[in-house]
Amino acid sequence: MGKMGGSKHLKALVAPAFWPILRKEHKWAVKPSPGPHSIDRCIPLLILVRDVLKYAKTAREARRLIAEGHFKVDGRIRRNYKYPVGVMDVVEVPAAGEVYRVVPVPTRVLGLVKITPDEAKIKPCRIENKTTVRNGHIQLNLHDGRNVLIKVSDPRNPVEDTYDTLGTVLLSLGENKILDYIPLEKGVLAIVIGGRNVGRVGKILDIIPGALKRRKHIVTLQDKYGNLFQTSLEYVFPIGRDKPVITLPEGAW
Repeated sequence: MGKMGGSKHLKALVAPAFWPILRKEHKWAVKPSPGPHSIDRCIPLLILVRDVLKYAKTAREARRLIAEGHFKVDGRIRRNYKYPVGVMDVVEVPAAGEVYRVVPVPTRVLGLVKITPDEAKIKPCRIENKTTVRNGHIQLNLHDGRNVLIKVSDPRNPVEDTYDTLGTVLLSLGENKILDYIPLEKGVLAIVIGGRNVGRVGKILDIIPGALKRRKHIVTLQDKYGNLFQTSLEYVFPIGRDKPVITLPEGAW
């Protein structure tokens, strides 16, 4: 993959390989706007509308539909055709009554799975970082750019802070409130969001310390068929305890 940063434009040949675009027919591709997802882990809304959902045949048609407010991401109308849509985002097409979630899928990296309107109200978000803010409260920095404040009664003994980085919080999209918490630990179900095992789902069996950084630790998982596979800790996204909290592609678990 070539250099993609530092410019307002993006050549089709160096766009992420999983984007379903015609690289030899068009010189340029839509470059995502800076946002909650990095360029190598997102799909611009225009490409999603035109090339994945097939609601338009040309970029001009897709831009018009988006500008008219026909598409929602995480419950909000998005009119920016460059908006980056990434892992676990909820995409709605109100006029068609269709709702999808963006999930990791094998080889294609990102794909859409149809979900119910009730499931569209929740979203699992991985905790990427934690910071202490004014008055000793804890702020959770999530993978999609959201921040959730955990208020503590005593900063010297923050018993309310039961969350660890790389764990997953299940959010209510309407209120941005935490409904559940899934720690990254042995026994939980997780989906792989990067690397050669992207899209595979398994139960965490072991976490092996490797490099100095925690994110580089090696995780051993077991899929539903009993096959073992390994990946880096930074690619592991917890999605449930006994069963997934979200709808997955058929056959994933």
